[in-house]
Amino acid sequence: MFEKLEALEQKYEELNQKLSDPQVISDQAAFQKLAKTHADLEEIVTEFRAYKAARQDLNDAEDLLEDEHEPDMVAMLKEEISTLEEKVEKLEQKLRILLLPKDPNDEKNVIVEIRGGTGGDEAALFAGSLFRMYSRYAEEKRWRVELMSSSPTELGGFKEVIFMIEGKGAYSRLKYESGVHRVQRIPATESGGRIHTSTATVAVLPEAEEVEVDIDPNDLRIDVYRSSGPGGQSVNTTDSAVRITHLPTGLVVSCQDEKSQHKNREKAMKILRARLYDMAKAAAEREQAEARRSQVGTGERSERVRTYNFPQGRVTDHRIGLTLYKLDAILDGDLDEVIDALTTADQLEQLQALE
Repeated sequence: MFEKLEALEQKYEELNQKLSDPQVISDQAAFQKLAKTHADLEEIVTEFRAYKAARQDLNDAEDLLEDEHEPDMVAMLKEEISTLEEKVEKLEQKLRILLLPKDPNDEKNVIVEIRGGTGGDEAALFAGSLFRMYSRYAEEKRWRVELMSSSPTELGGFKEVIFMIEGKGAYSRLKYESGVHRVQRIPATESGGRIHTSTATVAVLPEAEEVEVDIDPNDLRIDVYRSSGPGGQSVNTTDSAVRITHLPTGLVVSCQDEKSQHKNREKAMKILRARLYDMAKAAAEREQAEARRSQVGTGERSERVRTYNFPQGRVTDHRIGLTLYKLDAILDGDLDEVIDALTTADQLEQLQALE
């Protein structure tokens, strides 16, 4: 591990030299590429230098303790050594995590698909609550939310809602949200006060660029029709809604939220590309079944991942056994504590797989 860290530090210093070279600066494409690599290395090099400084301080304190006989100084040095040992251990653990292979999709935008599951109107209302939760979380991160497609219900929920979140690192933060989310609450329509259980499924897909997914236009069937709102009533007088069928896979994507047929087609293609990319990614993971596949990170669509219990005001993530009694805050977008815990669990699992 330390040989690799020394090599990374040396590369970082070499990049420092290159980035101050006038010839490199004059070539903007080369400069930007080197600057990105430099920025990617900065955190791990900073932490490695902090580790080396703490390790040196620890060695110095241990050397002083060997020659010290004054009781007060011995006690003080022992306390300092204990503090430094803890610091060195934490920095070493952080370095191990920083050396883990990076998910190539982590920096990407995401397309989030939420669908009401079991529970009828209540499930659709819960899908709406999840849409609001992720939208509020994105707002807190200063990310942009763009509605791609939706099937609203008359009560204010969604049978299905698909939206894009654009922001640096969006996938790295939201990739653990895929799966079945369950709600336990008394519906507003329930006169007897009984608690109902409903579900909604969430799929988080990394946005795919055109160069990443090659779609043959001959493989597409594109239909246009008039868009409709809740209850089926027509909300447009022109054929602006678009349905795209990918013939080889049978995937169907429909978009009708925009008044422009061109915009609906563009959004439908983005969703289709993301789904095809996700299918290819899942197939590659299956082929590498011998390699690590974290229970936290798989995001299986059929896996029950989280329960939102209103009577007790709690949220439980079943993958890591985390329970928080802050339901209102979480549904208002305060998701960092849950996401941080999932990220840490995934990283620890990766570390154990390497041992």
